[in-house]
Amino acid sequence: MAVQQRRNSKTRKRKRRTYYKLQKPALTKCPACGEYKLSHKMCECGQYKGEQIVEVEG
Repeated sequence: MAVQQRRNSKTRKRKRRTYYKLQKPALTKCPACGEYKLSHKMCECGQYKGEQIVEVEG
């Protein structure tokens, strides 16, 4: 296992930890039903890129 040879400064430690924060998901609005969905995913209404992929009952 690696052993630290020198003490890391506070700045160096904080730079490493900047990527630990949470990111909100990229949501897009469905042009057919208007609901928000994740990018590159099929909507609940069954459409993807303006085409009807799956028939949804109800």
